[in-house]
Amino acid sequence: MNAVPVPQTILTRKTKQALFLVLTIDDGGESAVRDLLSDLPSLARAVSSRAPEAALAAIVSIGSDAWDRLFTGARPRGLRPFVPYEGEVHTAPATPGDLLLHIKADQMDLCFEVGRLAMDALGDAVTVVDEVHGFRYFDLRDLIGFVDGTENPVGQAAIDAITVGDDDPAFAGGSYVAIQRYITDLGAWGSLTVEEQEAAIGRTKTDNVEMSDDVKPSNSHIALNVVEGADGEEIDVVRDNMPYGDVSGTGERGTFYIAYSAGPDVTEEMLRKMFIGDPPGNYDRLLDFTTAVTGSQFFTPTLDFLEDLPDPPPADRVATSERSEPDAYRDHAADRDPATPPDRPTDGSLGIGSLH
Repeated sequence: MNAVPVPQTILTRKTKQALFLVLTIDDGGESAVRDLLSDLPSLARAVSSRAPEAALAAIVSIGSDAWDRLFTGARPRGLRPFVPYEGEVHTAPATPGDLLLHIKADQMDLCFEVGRLAMDALGDAVTVVDEVHGFRYFDLRDLIGFVDGTENPVGQAAIDAITVGDDDPAFAGGSYVAIQRYITDLGAWGSLTVEEQEAAIGRTKTDNVEMSDDVKPSNSHIALNVVEGADGEEIDVVRDNMPYGDVSGTGERGTFYIAYSAGPDVTEEMLRKMFIGDPPGNYDRLLDFTTAVTGSQFFTPTLDFLEDLPDPPPADRVATSERSEPDAYRDHAADRDPATPPDRPTDGSLGIGSLH
C-alpha cells in the first residue's frame, strides 16, 4: 500500500504574524534553490522548537516558469502562469515570481529567523521581488474595518478544498496558491459612510452579517466573489490574508491576499468577474479603493516531494526552459463564456476574494 503523501503545514489556526517572500531565481541559482527546498522543513522545525507554542509554519511554493529549471519529469497538471486581467477601469497584473515563502507564527521573531536562514542559504541565487510583513488586525479585520476570511472552510472541508486528488497522482496531496498584493486608499475609503462601505462589501461592518441576496448590490465584493461549479455548489478555498503597511502617509498599506486551493481554474473566473465584471462593466466596487499591484500563482508540493526531489534537468535544458505564457492563458480565460460556470474538477478549484 502506498503511503498517503504528507502536505506542508498550510492549515493552521490564524496566526498573529506572517512574512511573505516572493523571489525569482537568478541564472545559475537552481542548485542553491533545490538545496533550500530540501532543507526548509528542518530549518522551520529547528526554529519552532525554541517557541513551540507560537505555531510556526514555513511553506514553500514553486512557480510555473521555475519548475522546468529545477526538475525533470512531470509537472503539476494545473501549474501555469498567473493570468492578468485588464478591465475598463481596473487591472489585475501578472508579476514575476519563481518561489513563494509563506512563513507564519504568533511571533514575528520566528518568522524573521526562518526568513533570514532561508535568504542566507540562497545568497545570490535569487532576487527578491516582494517582501511583506503582515499582522493580524484586531478581530481578524482588514484595514478597511471588515472581518476577513469569514467563509473559510474548516475541518475536512478545508482539507478537501486545498488538496490535489488522485487525478494527478504524481502530485496528489499538494496544493495551488494564488497571491496578490493590494494597496488601499484608506482616505478615499474613509470618506464613505458606513452604509456605503457595507454596500461595497455586501456585509455589515460591525457584526459581520452578509446581506441577503435581494438587497446585496450586484457589484459588491461578495456578490462577485462567488463561483459555483457545474453542480451548483460553491467552490471553496482557504484564504490566509494579512494586512500590512507603513503608518506614515508616504508608505504603502493594504492587504496581502493569499489563497490555497486544489486547482487554479476558478481563480481566473473569479478575477474575470472582479476586474472585467459580471456582466462586463459591473466590476467589483471595492476595486475603486484598493489596487492590485502584484499577481502570481504557484504549486505547493508535499513534504514527501521536498524530501525526495526529482533529478535536476541537464544544464542545456535549464538554459532554454525559461518561458512566459500569460498571453495564452489570458486569451483562454477571457474567452470563457461568463454564463457557463466552470466545471468542478475532481482536484478542486480556487476562488478569489479577500473578504468573502
